[in-house]
Amino acid sequence: MLSAEDVSTAPSFPVNQFSNPEKVKGMSKSVPTFLQDESDRETDTASDSSYSLGRIKKSPSSLTNLSGSSGLASLSSVSTSVMSVYSGDFGNVDVKGNIQFAIDYVDQLKELHVFIAQCRDLAVADIKKQRSDPYVKSYLLPEKHKLGKRKTSVKKKTLNPVYNEILRYKVDKALLASQRLNISVWHNDTFGRNSFLGEVDLDLGVWNWNDKQNKQMIWYPLKPRTPLAALDLENRGEMKLALQYVPQPVGGKKPSATGEVHIWVKECHDLPILRGSKLNAFVKCTVLPDTSRKSRQKTRAVAKTTDPVFNHTMVYDGFKPEDLKEACVELTVWDHNKLVNHFLGGLRIGLGTGKSYGTAVDWMDSTLDETSLWEKMINSPDQWVEDTLPLRMLTIAKMAK
Repeated sequence: MLSAEDVSTAPSFPVNQFSNPEKVKGMSKSVPTFLQDESDRETDTASDSSYSLGRIKKSPSSLTNLSGSSGLASLSSVSTSVMSVYSGDFGNVDVKGNIQFAIDYVDQLKELHVFIAQCRDLAVADIKKQRSDPYVKSYLLPEKHKLGKRKTSVKKKTLNPVYNEILRYKVDKALLASQRLNISVWHNDTFGRNSFLGEVDLDLGVWNWNDKQNKQMIWYPLKPRTPLAALDLENRGEMKLALQYVPQPVGGKKPSATGEVHIWVKECHDLPILRGSKLNAFVKCTVLPDTSRKSRQKTRAVAKTTDPVFNHTMVYDGFKPEDLKEACVELTVWDHNKLVNHFLGGLRIGLGTGKSYGTAVDWMDSTLDETSLWEKMINSPDQWVEDTLPLRMLTIAKMAK
């Protein structure tokens, strides 16, 4: 049985508000989940975690005595990119050229070191001035957050920049098995948006840290960005939940003309750890197209586990049967942090028609499994229907202020 504190409710689903296509269209805008919690504005200065080689004379990293490798990296060591989800202009510049770098894990410091040596034959970003002002940026993926970004200094007016800088990550070696290292090259535009010049993506899960050849300087060909769909291949864990539609709720003073949707978030399994060794997970819920603050509900945070048990039911009322075809339950799982919460994965449970009240919306994009659960709920009133669904990357519907 659920206790009173395990059940939360939201105000009635404002049906009339969403029957207006223009209002629905205005609320259907989405933003990448990453961009809701941080901006990615670039400057000319180097990252605090970027160090010139000359300042690390006593580093135990083998990267300080690297020899160059003349050959290009074999394709077997470079994975398909999982998509650069950064602010900036993509596609405006034809990607060309190569980048030379090496990586090593320093056990004494418990740090990943990425030695960025140089680039050559980069594309021209500023056509009018026939120049590029390149810098290199790195992320540990699948999650983009402030703990994961490092970058070099900017080199002015060159297509063959030399950096000789080490980008450092304080991270447990065991965590790298679930990470990808994304290295991208950008043109710095002081007065506009930075331009993408190419990227390389390494799967650290298959990286051989004991192979001395992997610690040598290697030339990698820069690649154009790849489709966003590749992000969905990342393992983000799963959620066990149950749904119920109650057409005629009981217990009120007057019989209700509309029904309730009950969402029972039971537990999650195998959530990804994005920072350190701790995970404080909680779940947010909203029923689209309602993006008002009053419609948002969330569970408590469950600390220090990748398999949190929530056992929390959320209740939304004001639903007529026909509204169920137009609505979509958006559930997102987050890692709670004092400064900023980090997105782990989510579900979007609805019919996946791409439309709501006749208006095209990008959040009506349920998978087959998500759609199947919603259909079972519609076809089984007053009964709980349950499933365990894989969490996925979402472009979260923008919330109203």
